[in-house]
Amino acid sequence: MTGFLDGKTAIIYGGGGSLGGAVASTFARDGANVFLVGRTRATLDDAATAITDAGGSASVAVFDATDEAAVDEHVRHVVAATGSLDISLNLISRGDVQGTPLVDMTTEQMLRAINIGLSSNFITARAAARQMATQGSGVVLHLNSASGDAAQPGMGSTGPTDAAIESFMRYLAAEVGPSGVRVCGIWTAGVAETLTDEKIAAVAPGGPTAEQALQAIAAMAALRRTPRLANVAEVAAFLASDRAAGMTGSMANVTCGLVLR
Repeated sequence: MTGFLDGKTAIIYGGGGSLGGAVASTFARDGANVFLVGRTRATLDDAATAITDAGGSASVAVFDATDEAAVDEHVRHVVAATGSLDISLNLISRGDVQGTPLVDMTTEQMLRAINIGLSSNFITARAAARQMATQGSGVVLHLNSASGDAAQPGMGSTGPTDAAIESFMRYLAAEVGPSGVRVCGIWTAGVAETLTDEKIAAVAPGGPTAEQALQAIAAMAALRRTPRLANVAEVAAFLASDRAAGMTGSMANVTCGLVLR
C-alpha cells in the first residue's frame, strides 16, 4: 500500500473504538504502520484485523492511556521496532457528563472528564513529543467537540474538558514547534456512525435517542447534516501528512457547520 503516510509510524490511543478504527484504517491505507492501544483486546483485534485484511500493517497493545509507565514503555517499544514515532492521536473515552445543569452537578461529575481527558492527553502527547523532538519531526493530534469554544447549555463537563485539552495542546505546539514537531486538532460532533442509544445514555441519562440527537445536530448545522467517520478520518490523515506541513497549534473544523469558526 502506498500513500501520503508511507513509512510513518502512528499510535492511536482508543484505537478499538469506531472513530479510532476508522482513523487507523485510513492511516494504514495511506501507508502508515499503525499501533492500536486500548483497554479492550477484542475491539482492538477487530480493528487490527480489518486493517491487515485490507493489506495494511497494524499491531495491538492493551493498557490504560492514563498509565504513565505503560505509555512511555510502549513508545520505546514502538520506536525500537520501527525506528520512529511520527503520529500520535488520543481518542480515549473520558467519562463526560452531559444533560445536567452545571449548578446541579457534583464535583466528581465535573472533574472526571477533565482529569481523565487532560491527564491522558498530557501523558500520551508528552511521550510522543519527547521522541519526536529527538527526531526533529512528528505530529501530535487531538480531537474534541468544539464545546470549549462555543458554550451551549447542557454540555456539562464536556466544554471545560475540551477547553482544557485544547489549551494544553496550543501551549505544547508553541514549545515543541522549534524542534520540528506539529500539534493539530480536529473539531467534530455528532459523527453518525459513532452515536448509539447506549452511548448517549452513558453520558446523559434520560437524554434523547441517538436518532433524535443526530436529527437535532443536523438541524443546527449549516450543511444540515452531521459528519461521517470518513470525513473525520480523511482530515486526520491530511493533518498527519506533509500536506499539512504549514499547520500547527490550530483546529480543523469537521462539524458540517455546527460550529462556524
